[in-house]
Amino acid sequence: MNYAQQHLRETGAVLEMLDAAAIEKIAELLAQIKAGAGRIFFLGVGGSAGNCSHAVNDFRKLAGIECYAPTDNVSELTARINDDGWENTFVEWLKVSRLSHWDAVFIFSVGGGDADRNISVNLVAAVKYAKTVGAKVIGIVGRDGGYTARVADAFVIIPTVNPETVTPHSEAFQAVIWHLLVSHPRLKPNEARWESLGK
Repeated sequence: MNYAQQHLRETGAVLEMLDAAAIEKIAELLAQIKAGAGRIFFLGVGGSAGNCSHAVNDFRKLAGIECYAPTDNVSELTARINDDGWENTFVEWLKVSRLSHWDAVFIFSVGGGDADRNISVNLVAAVKYAKTVGAKVIGIVGRDGGYTARVADAFVIIPTVNPETVTPHSEAFQAVIWHLLVSHPRLKPNEARWESLGK
């Protein structure tokens, strides 16, 4: 078996193991956020930050939900890293955005943050802050031992089928799941352009 075959076989195995009920729970929670005119703040680092930008587009345009990602503004992001420190980068951004109990913080992360091991501590701090103001915490993560999975109101863990490919599968399936969500009947008021042309 060559590497492409192996990777695709692993991808199929991950797909078969995904928890559909957990995804439906996220859809239900997001429907509540939308009904209450709440906002979604997507937080991630590395490749997950790029996924946050794409998700913001889809949830705003297709699901009609007000959304933001602090990593989209590199000037503010780097100023906050410089002045507030990496750990507080997202927390201070959320404070200025007046995060409230009407809103949700949506984490895209491979590990979900681990303060004890100094991994994605800015995500941990942001989740803790969200809890203090009563905002909902949602996550799509690739590990079950991270902080997000321990405290989130709704989350999906991307199953590990090969410990050598946790990151690529986690980040790829973040996209699979958020595209499922913006296509979900509970959330989608608008058709995507190509789907509308077929009618």
